[in-house]
Amino acid sequence: MKEKRTTPRKKEPLAAALRYRHGKDQAPTVVAVGQGTMAKTIEKLAKEHNIPLYQDANLAQTLVELGLGVEIPPQLYEAVAKILVHVAALDETIKQPLKK
Repeated sequence: MKEKRTTPRKKEPLAAALRYRHGKDQAPTVVAVGQGTMAKTIEKLAKEHNIPLYQDANLAQTLVELGLGVEIPPQLYEAVAKILVHVAALDETIKQPLKK
């Protein structure tokens, strides 16, 4: 019997959004998750509201699996800290006046 070959399906995009309120939250919380069309909607809304985007497929998968309303576990602190550093650097770049 011949082995049936199939073309690998393209993975649908995933998206997750985090919220962290200093002084209110103990850790960042997953506030949106989506796959496919929903992921594209999350990205579109983030862009419309000037919310920085960061791409990491493995982290997105993990956050989607955690689910809505869940604070990230300590195992993810380092990965999320890298995102926060990235976002802080973007904020500083935006705040600096253009040099002539």
